[in-house]
Amino acid sequence: MPRRGQCGLKPRLCSVQFLVHRLRGTMSGQLPPNIDLKEPRWDQSTFAGRASHFFTVTDPRNILLTDEQLENSRKIVHDYRQGIVPPGLTENELWRAKYIYDSAFHPDTGEKMILIGRMSAQVPMNMTITGCMMTFYRTTPAVLFWQWVNQSFNAVVNYTNRSGDAPLTVNELGTAYVSATTGAVATALGLNALTKHVSPLIGRFVPFAAVAAANCINIPLMRQRELKVGIPVTDESGNRLGESTNAAKQAITQVVVSRILMAAPGMAIPPFIMNTLEKKAFLKRFPWMSAPIQVGLVGFCLVFATPLCCALFPQKSSMSVTSLEAELQAKIQETHPELRRVYFNKGL
Repeated sequence: MPRRGQCGLKPRLCSVQFLVHRLRGTMSGQLPPNIDLKEPRWDQSTFAGRASHFFTVTDPRNILLTDEQLENSRKIVHDYRQGIVPPGLTENELWRAKYIYDSAFHPDTGEKMILIGRMSAQVPMNMTITGCMMTFYRTTPAVLFWQWVNQSFNAVVNYTNRSGDAPLTVNELGTAYVSATTGAVATALGLNALTKHVSPLIGRFVPFAAVAAANCINIPLMRQRELKVGIPVTDESGNRLGESTNAAKQAITQVVVSRILMAAPGMAIPPFIMNTLEKKAFLKRFPWMSAPIQVGLVGFCLVFATPLCCALFPQKSSMSVTSLEAELQAKIQETHPELRRVYFNKGL
């Protein structure tokens, strides 16, 4: 006898019937039952699914939403989690409310986040700061000012998106801020001195080198507590197994790589374009247009680079049990001898 599903049909027919029922429900405005709003809408095991998720998370239009729209989205999400569904609410509207809510409210504390610290502010803020860093990079005062602005913005973002379980202390935040700013400025000034006698095009890549160096300093320092005490690791079902510093190292490495690659297109492509444009009559006649053109070019790159680089690694990352610390391995093998991989949140 062929195996049958709960709907009384063969498994494949049962799946088809479920999809048809779900589609009809969505088209008629009815919500499918048991939508898990704790998980993203798209399959996070694929790059396409992760990219779709982050294109929504980093949508710059969310910073234009009013307080009333934000509060309405929060109410829809909270009501749905309590089993209260407003009449006529569709699945698309529910997911839209979920992403608006996530874009503005801290996932652990529920507090409204600082506007410029939200993920939806990443593109407009970074395009402005990066564009200016790449335009005004020739003098020491300009390097000092824009690297300071950039690291101040990074500090706001890191503080805004801090973990609710292990918040940063003022000393940790200050140490990371001062160290990253010093590292970025030292890198920029040092490379500027080395590139004075080479092609101007090479000099345009100095800000990128400074940003890359700052990321390598800033992120590990901002997450130093995770490196000391570890981050929670779970089984596939989310059951907590312990804390691992090895998992923290992998998570932080993935975030550093993502952040550097995120900055790369916006800081590597425009220099070639600007180097060509500045030789043309238009910019020689209107040199003040260099900054807005550069900001626009950087912004165009970041609109795509930000979500695509966030999606490079799964948010719910994993590693082999054999890669964990010996003590944690022994604990897991004693309680879960069949377990081969553990999972953890890599952060952003």
